[in-house]
Amino acid sequence: MRRRDFIRAAVGSVSLWPFTARAQQPTMPVVGYLGVESPERFGVRLSAFRQGLSETGYDEGRNVIVEYRWADGQLDRLPALAADLVNRKVAVITVPGSGAAALVAKAATNTIPIVFEIGLDPVATGLVKSLNRPEGNVTGITSLNQEVSAKGLELLRELLPQAKSFSALLNPTNRVNYDIVTRGLEGSSRALGIQIHFLNVSAESEFETAFAKMTQLGVGGLILGSDPLFNTRAQQLAALTLKHAMPAVHTVREFAASGGLMSYGGNIKDTHRQAGIYTGRILKGEKPANLPVQQATKVELCINLKTAKALGITVPLPLSGRADELFE
Repeated sequence: MRRRDFIRAAVGSVSLWPFTARAQQPTMPVVGYLGVESPERFGVRLSAFRQGLSETGYDEGRNVIVEYRWADGQLDRLPALAADLVNRKVAVITVPGSGAAALVAKAATNTIPIVFEIGLDPVATGLVKSLNRPEGNVTGITSLNQEVSAKGLELLRELLPQAKSFSALLNPTNRVNYDIVTRGLEGSSRALGIQIHFLNVSAESEFETAFAKMTQLGVGGLILGSDPLFNTRAQQLAALTLKHAMPAVHTVREFAASGGLMSYGGNIKDTHRQAGIYTGRILKGEKPANLPVQQATKVELCINLKTAKALGITVPLPLSGRADELFE
């Protein structure tokens, strides 16, 4: 070989090396994130999810890609969004905060692992066969918040023993959650001997009308059902309860921290972090069928004493003593 040809061949092989090496590098796994609301309303939950991923060794953008699909509160968009993630051939689909979205994801694929984070009973809703042995491609975290709605009514009655009726705000488009919460509240109201009025709200624009209806009914207080529509608008709903002088209980801490009277429910930061951990463990090779559904056992009671005083409510010492957090 002539010297000129040798140099050209050598330079050519060197210039090709970075491309060859790059091609041989393993591609990053892709996680599909199916959100029922918008990223702005999921800020705290997203941070907790990323923390859980990081605890298993995965950091978004460094060694894992997360493809986000947001329904912006429109549940009818979920099937198309789930199908898009399946077509993308993601490694895992994570579904936070919505039983309806989890069921849609399960219907979309029986091969791609799915990690849910919900407040429903995943066995009763048909997501898994059992908590200990999920089977199939689905597992996740549950806080059973639809059950604590009934307990929230009991706590509200404890604060307002003279009240004869209450309202419950529910989202009828989230049918699975709606039915479970309704049954629980009906049973609790019968046991307490009080009347409960169910008010249906399926969009943020209907909030003011619902509060006007409560005033018209003359109810003593309000129970906010566990639902993404209400959970992600805790601050707005707290402001409305203050505006209408309506004693209320919600399932998320942000409600009481933002001026609502009381909250009773699971810790959303912890459950979303756990969803991130399960997602990371599946990326490492574990199978959903071998990961038991994690059930949040800690339920937090928070009371805003400043709001109670403004509403003319005296919080009994035994109740304030049971609170995990008091806002003053």
